[in-house]
Amino acid sequence: MKNKLIWFRHDLRITDNTALTAAAENPSACLYGLFIATPGQWRQHDMAAVRVNFIRRHVSALRDSLSEINIPLLYMEVDNFSEIPEVFKQLVENYGFSDVYANHEYGWNEKQRDTTVQYRLETHNCHFHRFHDQSMLAPGLMTNTGKPYSVFTPFKKSWLGKWRELRPLLQSKPTLRLLPPTIPSTVMPEIVPMPETNVWEIGEVVAIKKLNEFCRERIEDYKGQRDIPALDSTSYLSPWLAAGVISPRQCLDAALNANKGRLSGGLEGIDTWISELIWRDFYIHILDSFPKVSKNRPFKLKTENIRWRNIDDDFSAWCDGRTGIPIVDAGMRQLRQKGWMHNRLRMIVAMFLSKQLLIDWRRGERYFMQHLIDGHLASNNGGWQWAASTGTDAVPYFRIFNPVTQSQRFDPDGHFIKRYIPELVAITGKDIHLPTPSVRAALAPNYPAPIVDLKLGRERALSTFAAL
Repeated sequence: MKNKLIWFRHDLRITDNTALTAAAENPSACLYGLFIATPGQWRQHDMAAVRVNFIRRHVSALRDSLSEINIPLLYMEVDNFSEIPEVFKQLVENYGFSDVYANHEYGWNEKQRDTTVQYRLETHNCHFHRFHDQSMLAPGLMTNTGKPYSVFTPFKKSWLGKWRELRPLLQSKPTLRLLPPTIPSTVMPEIVPMPETNVWEIGEVVAIKKLNEFCRERIEDYKGQRDIPALDSTSYLSPWLAAGVISPRQCLDAALNANKGRLSGGLEGIDTWISELIWRDFYIHILDSFPKVSKNRPFKLKTENIRWRNIDDDFSAWCDGRTGIPIVDAGMRQLRQKGWMHNRLRMIVAMFLSKQLLIDWRRGERYFMQHLIDGHLASNNGGWQWAASTGTDAVPYFRIFNPVTQSQRFDPDGHFIKRYIPELVAITGKDIHLPTPSVRAALAPNYPAPIVDLKLGRERALSTFAAL
C-alpha cells in the first residue's frame, strides 16, 4: 500500500485543487495532507499579521474538510524555507511516502525551495509531482516570436483564444477515501481571530457563497460601480483568492454562467470582471517569466536610475493617513483599520506616493504587503509597478492621477472620506476633497495641511522621469 502526500501551500481548498485531484486518482493509496507553516519566512516576505491569521484559520478549516473524506492533515512548523527539505526527509523516512503532490508557486524563493525539495525527495526515491493551479491558464503563453507577453491587450487576446481551445473543466471534490489512514491528523495550535479579520469569514463554503451572491446581485453593475469606494460593489473575494480558498477557475465559471457562457461580448459588467481575472493571470505569468520582479527590481530596468526623494516624514504621513489629501488619507486609514483597500484607492494612493511624493514604489509595495489580508505577490507587485510606471504595460510616466479630481469623480459627496476621516465630517460641498486653509481652520482644525503642492509634485515627477 502506498502512502501519498499532498502539500498544501496557497491552495487551501479541496474543490478544484489540481494537485489534490491528481493525488486522489488512485483509490488504493492512503492519502495524507501536509501544511508547513514558516513564520520566519513569512516575516521576510512582509506577510501581514492579518493575512497570517487568516491563513492559519483556514488551515484549521482545511483539516476539518479533509477529515470528512478520510484524509488526515499533518501540520508542521519551521522558521523558514531552508528547513523544509529536512522535514520531507524525516516524513519519508518515518512514514514511507512514495509520492508528494503540490501546486506550483512562482516567486523566486518559492521556486528555489521546491527545487531543493525535489532533489531531496529524489535521493529517497520519492517522486515530486507539481501542477499549475494558481492561474486560470498555466504560465507559458508566448508571442509569435516565442517570447513571454509583456503587454496586457495582446496577452488577453491570446488568453481568450487559448481558453476557448482548451476549456478546462472544474475538478470536483475528491470522494471519501475508503482505506483507513494509519497516521492521525496533527494537533494544531488554536488561532484566535484578529479584530481586522472578523469581517472575513472562514471556509470554502463561505467563499463560494460570496462568489454566488456577487454574480447574482452585483456583477451586472460591476463596470459602472466598481470604482466607487463608498459602495459595496466589488466582489470582495481577493482574500480567499490570495489564500487559495477559492480558485480563479471557480470565479470564471460562475461569471460564465452569469454571462450565458460568453467570455466576452456579453453584459458589460461581467465582461469587465472577467477581464480583471485575466489581469490577475497576466501578473502571475509575468512573475513566472521574469524572476527579477520578485527580486525587488523593476520590470523596466532603466527606472532603477530614478532619483527618488524618499523623505521619511512624507512616507510616514502617507502610511498614517495624514497627508492632508482626504481621498489618499481615507484609503490609507481603510487599509490600517480593515487590512484591505478598495482597488480604485490602491491606484490613487500608489500613484500619489510614487509620483506626487516621488518616493520609491518598493516602499509602498512592502507596506501594502505588511498590511493587506489579500497580499498577493504577483498582483501587488504588478499594481505598484503599473502605478509607478516601472512595470510591464505600466501607465505612461506622464499620466499622473490628480487625487482631488479622482475624489470628485468617485466620491463626489465625500461619503467614503467622512467614513474614515471623522475630522472632516463638518465639511460640505467641494471643500471635502481639499479643504482650503480657512475651511480647515474653522471646521477641521485637527486635520493637517497638504504635505505637497499637487501641481509642483506633478511637475517634479515629470522632470524626474523625463531625465531618464
